Amino acid sequence: MPAPAKPVSVVTGGAGFLGSHLTDRLLAEGHRVIAIDNLVTGNVANIGHLAGNENYRFVRHNVSNFIFLPEQKIDFVFHFASPASPIDYLELPIPTLKVGALGTHNTLGLAKDKKATFVLASTSECYGDPLVHPQKEDYWGNVNPIGPRGVYDEAKRFAEAMTMAYHRYHDVDTKIVRIFNTYGPRMRLHDGRVVPAFIGEALTGKSLTIFGDGSQTRSFCYVSDLIDGIFRLAMSDFHEPVNIGNPREMTIKQFAEEIIR
Repeated sequence: MPAPAKPVSVVTGGAGFLGSHLTDRLLAEGHRVIAIDNLVTGNVANIGHLAGNENYRFVRHNVSNFIFLPEQKIDFVFHFASPASPIDYLELPIPTLKVGALGTHNTLGLAKDKKATFVLASTSECYGDPLVHPQKEDYWGNVNPIGPRGVYDEAKRFAEAMTMAYHRYHDVDTKIVRIFNTYGPRMRLHDGRVVPAFIGEALTGKSLTIFGDGSQTRSFCYVSDLIDGIFRLAMSDFHEPVNIGNPREMTIKQFAEEIIR
């Protein structure tokens, strides 16, 4: 008997930090992967090790534009394309909004057409400046829609709303993951987030820059743990948003002390 066909997964943002790690996991699980990225914030160095892999294909494309893939069979669509660091979405506010709106619409349309499971990479930034700690999934957030961070926060909130609409109206099998602070290999040192900022300063012998008194708390999840949670969610029958991150919080001051040890 012929071997069963491999599952086919599309990963948008496939040359990014999270998208490239997700691609590695899917390939390890026996999937064929089509990675899509316009390389605005993604990096080919993140996927160079996949050159020549017969189960991997890279497509350079902006998913805010119509997506055409000739494959008749697609099993999963993982929408991870978006500027995600403060530096990126402050420099690219309109593309950030477009990929959250048009990109989500196009990838949901692809999932609907191919009868594929759709997984949206959302964010803890959906909660904005929360008034509730910790934030559970039923908390609606406290977001300033016209502030500089609003382009990212509202893009993801809109993407979640559209994802649930496709699930309810078109019966698309959808999942939503709200990603909390994540770190690991392939992070950019200069993307404006605290983990690479502290590591970059420590590696160059600089004093670590802490804004305020350092009492602010964060939780940090290693990338392989995050990807494991995302993979498990994709294989589940759950459709409501799910927070994935490290439940253990530490202050920024404590984190800085860990880095300089």
